[in-house]
Amino acid sequence: MELLDTGPVPEHAHDIKEETRAFAEEHVEPVAAEYHERGDYPWEVLEAGMDAGLVAGSIGEEYGGRGFDLHELLAMAEELYRADAGIALTLQLASFGTKIIEEYGDETQKEEYLRPVAEHEMLSGLAVSEPETGSDLAGMQTAARKDGDEWVLDGEKYWVGNGVEADWVTLYARTGDDPDDRYGNYSLFVVPTDVDGYDAEHIPEKMGFRASKQAHIELDGARIPEENLIGAEGTGFYVLAEFFNHGRVVVGGHGLGLAAAAIEETADFAHGRTAFDRTITEFQAVQHSLADMLTEFQAARTLTWEAADRVAANDDAGLWAAMAKVKATETATDCAEHGMQLHGGRSVLTENRISRIYRDVRIPVIYEGANEIQRNLIYGQAGW
Repeated sequence: MELLDTGPVPEHAHDIKEETRAFAEEHVEPVAAEYHERGDYPWEVLEAGMDAGLVAGSIGEEYGGRGFDLHELLAMAEELYRADAGIALTLQLASFGTKIIEEYGDETQKEEYLRPVAEHEMLSGLAVSEPETGSDLAGMQTAARKDGDEWVLDGEKYWVGNGVEADWVTLYARTGDDPDDRYGNYSLFVVPTDVDGYDAEHIPEKMGFRASKQAHIELDGARIPEENLIGAEGTGFYVLAEFFNHGRVVVGGHGLGLAAAAIEETADFAHGRTAFDRTITEFQAVQHSLADMLTEFQAARTLTWEAADRVAANDDAGLWAAMAKVKATETATDCAEHGMQLHGGRSVLTENRISRIYRDVRIPVIYEGANEIQRNLIYGQAGW
């Protein structure tokens, strides 16, 4: 059966889904294992994605992009992450953070930073997490202080996609110290990566998502012009909260793509494996395991596409985004776990794709706010 069918996908997103699937089959699937093994940044695939119009497509047409909406981005995520999570994340992160400038930046910022990303002349990144602080947006310590007509940045950022490769990053920093307004103490800035005082290095090799590179950034008196402030001072927390609502729905798509890959890989393997003189799918326990994988996948997919509708309509967006992120990414981990078990001893061989999926699924449950934090949001916004 076709797991990633167009059933829940609105009609306007069908074309980009088909484009992305064709691209993934031609450019991602054939090289996925090689890039995972080497852990290299997939420049060739990224350039092919640019040529295909699948990179930075969320940027509005007036600034050189294709204006993809949330449903189209979700459709793309499903297809790319089924093919390979690491390469998929690289394609996605090439324009990470640009939506913040598009919605809150001024026209000068949009022309100087947004348009070149849409036209594939620059790469961007988003610098939020820190070495000691991940999901606590009101606990970040990297600071920006005003000095004349400049902002001076000091601190560290961690897990920054494209922190080394990007031409500029959208950076989240503390600009206030009001104990009575902890959410109003943060702002967002455009930080070119070639300024003095910006130093970035790749984080050591990860167990999964190996074709995607993250960085550790150190900021030591890095100076940027005052006009690099995005939007109003003190609004950074609220801007990011809204930004992550959309992002978490797309991360739901990460989970769905990985879950689909695990189910397809496992079903193919199980139907070809024999034990005790019969195909293992003749055993009821195996049938039940595959049935559970399929049922949970369909539940997660239905929830995630419902969340896309709700977030797009700003209807309890935080609640639905958090539920989709939790359900889809944890379904992916469960499907990969079942898949490993049904593969038996061969599951641990790195040459088998299920072992790659198994390692990859451990990562989306953490990024864009760990799932424990998402559960806090779900409970807090459920209206009980």
